[in-house]
Amino acid sequence: MIIKIVWAMAMLRLLSGSIEIIAALLMLRFNQIEKALLVNTGLAMVGPLILLATTTIGLAGLADKLSIGKLIWVLLGVSCIFIGILRK
Repeated sequence: MIIKIVWAMAMLRLLSGSIEIIAALLMLRFNQIEKALLVNTGLAMVGPLILLATTTIGLAGLADKLSIGKLIWVLLGVSCIFIGILRK
């Protein structure tokens, strides 16, 4: 039996992958560098949001099994990922 939380995380990842494939097809259809760059910029916003949503769902599922200390370490790690992504 698949746990609902795992199912939700997997569905978000499938959605993310589908968006990536659709974006690649749009780039090929437009066949213009400017428009391809625009599509790619949109993807740069979707990826971190999917990461955050998936991590949040996973942490909610583990909340009763994790100590406060471990939960803080996980949140710090996710924060570092976002700082690395958003800093230019």
